[in-house]
Amino acid sequence: MSHTKIEDWGLGLTAPLIIAGPCSVETQEQIQSMVEPMKKLREVQLFRGGVWKPRTRPGNFEGLGEKALEWMIDFREAAGIPVTVEIGNAQHAEAALKAGIDVLWIGARTTVNPFSVQEIAEVLRGTNVPVMVKNPLNPDLQLWLGALERLEAVGIRKLAAIHRGFADAYDKRFRNKPNWSLAIHLKREWPGMQVINDPSHICGKREMIQEIAQKAMNYGLDGLMIETHPSPDQAWSDAAQQITPHRLEEILASLNYRKVVEDQTSDEHLNQFRWMVDHLDKQLLDLLSERFEVIDQIGEFKRERKLAVFQPDRWQEVMNSRIEEGLKKKMSEKFMKNLLFAIHEESVKRQEFQISKKPTLNNAIS
Repeated sequence: MSHTKIEDWGLGLTAPLIIAGPCSVETQEQIQSMVEPMKKLREVQLFRGGVWKPRTRPGNFEGLGEKALEWMIDFREAAGIPVTVEIGNAQHAEAALKAGIDVLWIGARTTVNPFSVQEIAEVLRGTNVPVMVKNPLNPDLQLWLGALERLEAVGIRKLAAIHRGFADAYDKRFRNKPNWSLAIHLKREWPGMQVINDPSHICGKREMIQEIAQKAMNYGLDGLMIETHPSPDQAWSDAAQQITPHRLEEILASLNYRKVVEDQTSDEHLNQFRWMVDHLDKQLLDLLSERFEVIDQIGEFKRERKLAVFQPDRWQEVMNSRIEEGLKKKMSEKFMKNLLFAIHEESVKRQEFQISKKPTLNNAIS
């Protein structure tokens, strides 16, 4: 799907965009205590706070609702920083608009449901309020893009995406596995779309936030959303992944920001490296083309000999030997497996095509 070309998709704020604030709005005093620390952090352009909290099980703290919106507005007036809250349904959207919240975000649990996103979009139709959309719980790029497209379709032009990681029951290091490739793929699919990283939800523990935040900058993402609380250990929700304003200041000061080069002719040395990569890519494609020509011949041979396309022993031999060679050349085992699976899948398709071809008259006579 092609998207309307707008020079600056995003929220109209300067990248890298830093969003900070507590997981949950708990008390009026808590929010008031954040005014001075946030004012001192000049990098913070948007103050976040959870007003409605989607909890997995009932009985956990689910937010204070509309009365907390008033405290967010009071914070904005005192600190001079725009505010943002999560909305999970159309009623939340209506209440946030009525309260005058500056920026809205749609959470991961809502992004997975196109019906809910569409209902929110209808409420926002004609408002052009800035909206951020978190990735869905599962690594489904189409769902993520679809939520953004539903908002675009009702006239929302200030759009950004939030990369908060994906559920993975087998990965014990992260609360939500980053799957950086999906965030980068979204930027490729939608040129100009800002993607903001949420290291708090990726990590699930504060000790890793600096590492993940730096990786996000290395990958060229457009900002960070970091949960910040005056007393993290006493937080009413997600205490382990929140940090103090002082720690936020330290992390922001430590980051090595990476710029995205828009003018491709601006750096002669970089262009020389890119020329080398382009040249090598052409050689790779030429080699792959030659390889697949041989694969086509193998397919013809198997057709004539009535051999099956998939030969398990040969496949295992190729996997083992190529991975071993790749490791010697400092390529990771994961990369080698992904590469070999992709090549094998294409090879199987081409052989199956050769086998399914009807024999020519000469072949039939012979």
